[in-house]
Amino acid sequence: MEHPLQAWRDTLEELGVMGLVREPAAVAKEAPPSEPSPARPTPRPTAPPAPRPVSPAARAYAPPSDPIGCPTPAVVAGAATLPALCQALQGCLACPLGPGRMKFVFGEGDPSARLMFVGEGPGRDEDLLGRPFVGKAGELLDKMIGALGLKREETYIANVVKCRPPDNRTPTPDEARACLGYLHRQIELIQPAVIVTLGATPLRELVGVQEGITRARGQWRRVLIGGREIPVMPTFHPAYVLRQYTQEVRRAVWADLKAAKEWLDQAEAP
Repeated sequence: MEHPLQAWRDTLEELGVMGLVREPAAVAKEAPPSEPSPARPTPRPTAPPAPRPVSPAARAYAPPSDPIGCPTPAVVAGAATLPALCQALQGCLACPLGPGRMKFVFGEGDPSARLMFVGEGPGRDEDLLGRPFVGKAGELLDKMIGALGLKREETYIANVVKCRPPDNRTPTPDEARACLGYLHRQIELIQPAVIVTLGATPLRELVGVQEGITRARGQWRRVLIGGREIPVMPTFHPAYVLRQYTQEVRRAVWADLKAAKEWLDQAEAP
């Protein structure tokens, strides 16, 4: 006798239903356990890098104590002539500018000049040659002097500081103070009738005027040196004129120089 389920199964096959029944999914074989990877050594904790030592603040420049490296006021005052003063100052290292210079720029001109020009400090060309105002600004100053009917060698030209500041920056008050006694002695020996200061630095350091050169230029000042009161005419530095080469600036400088020359002529008139 045929099993009852057999007839049911045959009927389903005829209807095509059996093909729709899913076969049980094959059980996935479990993958064999993989061999454990060798354990990496645990990195040792590294100590944090030692902090870099903080560089100490720049120490104040210590000038030498000998009279050659740091000429004393007595040495300066004892120089009776400009050549003697120049010789006494050649080894000066009284401020930080000294060790970095190429040449000591003392000044030059007529040792008995009636008209004296005082600038700020040497530039690159001056540092190389050891002479004041020999670059582009010096060429313009020569033209200014010539326009007054004078020659460069009939005047005297010096600076507040005698060594070139790095990158031609403005000398610091300490640097200017270290050189100021030298400039005073130059003026005492030359005894000019008129001084023309070029730019703000000589006006501030030599004359003691703190206001800007734009406001102060063209206005007579006086400085007392060696018991003599000397008239001072402030004007723009030639380097400024080259940077601001306008008609207004050139006229201002020309007016200042003419005023200085007129004063000089009056002082020399019988």
